[in-house]
Amino acid sequence: MNQTAASAESNSSDLPEQKALRINLDLSIFGTFAEIGAGQEVARHFFRAGGAAGTIAKTMSAYDMTFSDEIYGKVGRYVSLERLISMLDHEYDLLLDRLATKRGSTTRFFVFADTVAARSFKSTNECHGWLGIRFQATPLEQPSQVVIHLRLLDRENLQQQQALGNVGVNLIHGAFFARESAEAFIRQLLDGVSTERIEIDMIEFSGPAFAQVNNRLASIMLVRQGLTPAVLFAPDGKVLQPSEVLYKHPVLVERGRFQPVTQVHIDMLERARKAFTQGLGKIEREPIILFELTLNNLLASEGLSNEDLLVHAETLTALGRKVLISEFPESHRLITYFRRYTSEPLGVVVGVDILLQFFNEEFYSNLSGGILEGLSRFFLRNVRLYVYPMLRDRYVRFLQSSGLGALPAEPSQLPEVLAADDISVQKRHRHLYDYLVDAGFITSLREYDKECLQINSQQVSKLLLANDPAWEKFVPAPAVQVIKSKGLTRLAQLRKERAEKGPA
Repeated sequence: MNQTAASAESNSSDLPEQKALRINLDLSIFGTFAEIGAGQEVARHFFRAGGAAGTIAKTMSAYDMTFSDEIYGKVGRYVSLERLISMLDHEYDLLLDRLATKRGSTTRFFVFADTVAARSFKSTNECHGWLGIRFQATPLEQPSQVVIHLRLLDRENLQQQQALGNVGVNLIHGAFFARESAEAFIRQLLDGVSTERIEIDMIEFSGPAFAQVNNRLASIMLVRQGLTPAVLFAPDGKVLQPSEVLYKHPVLVERGRFQPVTQVHIDMLERARKAFTQGLGKIEREPIILFELTLNNLLASEGLSNEDLLVHAETLTALGRKVLISEFPESHRLITYFRRYTSEPLGVVVGVDILLQFFNEEFYSNLSGGILEGLSRFFLRNVRLYVYPMLRDRYVRFLQSSGLGALPAEPSQLPEVLAADDISVQKRHRHLYDYLVDAGFITSLREYDKECLQINSQQVSKLLLANDPAWEKFVPAPAVQVIKSKGLTRLAQLRKERAEKGPA
């Protein structure tokens, strides 16, 4: 644990008890705790704080699967959103059935539930859980709800229980006392615990108390506040839990700036999809095809609002694909992230320019093993890089400006269209590059749309900024509609303003 994180946790160590006591002393709040896995860690705080009789109608733990199924119904996975919702449904209906008539006019009823897999005796299981609260913001009101998914990062079971208890108290406290904004609600979720112990990779608000909350914006906040490295959106705009989508699936992802997304990005992903699926052979689950928008590389330091980032993401979801929003600057970290959920083949789609950046030693300065360690992390365990070709003139200009590759003495002798097999990296990396190509880790995409090769995303961005309607012919129609209706992110405008001001 780093000193900053440890200090933040130490300074907040008494907050769960303080929050629990505040809730206990509010006689309008009354409800049920139902916890499966890791003990009754959340309810324990309320008992210890004092005055629990004013808050707790019932606590229970249905650990045995038969008991759990008899109470909440059978499910495929016990640590799942499906199980959590069945717990909230059952306990909330029961609470109202027994107490609404007696005290409903003065009470804000709630049910807190969690289903968690903490560190087992064998220490081989994934440590994660679902937590949720269904509650009334005011007496007699229709219920509102907050659901989160978290990963427990501590190595010891006892530490995981303690961290879980803190987050559970924060969730309940936030529902009653931190509803002024989704950002404020999210910020207080880790009071008393650090991001080195807990990762929250999904949050979903619903009900009248959160009528103005956009769940996709809330998810972006999770990434920007460091509670998770990535969140996942469905084409229909819903927030997805990555483990439930990616679990045991092959994954193909296109990384990019998408500023804006153009026809060439679509052609890249489609050509790679065909090559990727052809190489899979017989598989149990269909591959997951994703765009990845990397905030760290593109947007995090640009001064953009969360709303701007959401519009940027919507231009991608409009194309009918899932979109991963991440803070991974390095591609090997993306691969490590996917390996949490699947051991199936992984594919990453890039252009020739990005391929050359894989051999930029500056990108690996934070690794003790440098470029060798970075590439080994990326290509570890059945990972393939699919490379979309580049026109010769553009390739030569890129080499001249970047210095990342070896420019031949006679550039005119190069093929008109260069695939991964045709390029030259710096001399000291040549044997390494040739090995990766010969071993099939780097695959050239030989099929492509010639018209797409002419598209330059930077030029399209300039056209868009200048309000030149010519930009529309280079951008897929669904993305055009999003850009016209909601506006592109302010990134291009901010860059223009900085360029006009000149050096500071």
